[in-house]
Amino acid sequence: MEITVGKYFWKLAPFIFVIFWSGGYTFAKLGLAYIEPMTMLVVRYGIAVCVLLPFVLWFSKPWPASVPHWTVLVITGFLLQCVYFGLSYLAFKKGMNAGTAAVIMSLQPILVAALGPSFIGSRGGRYLWAGLIIGFIGVALVTMSGNSLGPSPWVAVFLALSALIGITVATLFEKWHGLKTDPMIGGFVQYIVGFVVLLPVAIATETMVIDWHPELIISLAYLVIANSIISVGIYIALLQRGDATNISSLLYLVPPLAMFIAWFILGEAVSKLALVGFALSAAGVYLVSRRAS
Repeated sequence: MEITVGKYFWKLAPFIFVIFWSGGYTFAKLGLAYIEPMTMLVVRYGIAVCVLLPFVLWFSKPWPASVPHWTVLVITGFLLQCVYFGLSYLAFKKGMNAGTAAVIMSLQPILVAALGPSFIGSRGGRYLWAGLIIGFIGVALVTMSGNSLGPSPWVAVFLALSALIGITVATLFEKWHGLKTDPMIGGFVQYIVGFVVLLPVAIATETMVIDWHPELIISLAYLVIANSIISVGIYIALLQRGDATNISSLLYLVPPLAMFIAWFILGEAVSKLALVGFALSAAGVYLVSRRAS
């Protein structure tokens, strides 16, 4: 029975990851009206640590036993929680719009596919590159359909590109070292790293004033449970189980789904061009998945 349940879970896991990860954009937008970016991440990571602590103490598997394994957890946490999320939020603070950021971040699957042979020995193919290119075109159509592309300060562009490098290196690093970690423990260590690193940044650069509006509470609840604990945990688990390029290609679905979630929750319009872009993104992911199969 456990084998059957596990089999179905891992089939559904990529879809759970994409949906919950995509919702992070809308709920972050909802909450950032009442809190500054770095302060929001510090509060988010602090709550995540408190939520995970009892589960880590009572239900998780044995902790890593070697210094190299602990080092791997800390590096992954720094790359994802500090470099990727931290620099992404700073890019928005410096004036980057959502469309530009979405297009920049959608380059991640292509970077993973291009660098994969050098770092993790994965190979390309016609399905892979066709899927990556079609998926990228789909993302570009979605972002253009929302009229959200526009000029961004060079500082913001640099921060977004640095965030892109962060999640790309984290993905390749996770596949390269090959160490298996209980996702619950991995997430717990990641959020401690994120909290410790970003707290001084928030103190030095922000007022840390928080307006505890109900929308901020809803936003943090989603970002902690669905985005931080479930999404990141599934992403790391999928990387440990599968092909890095195949998993990264799922990120092509994030901008289209984020737009639909924003339409449902915030009432933002979805155009016909966005529907076409969503279809192309889905087709790109299908081709990459077919190659992996």
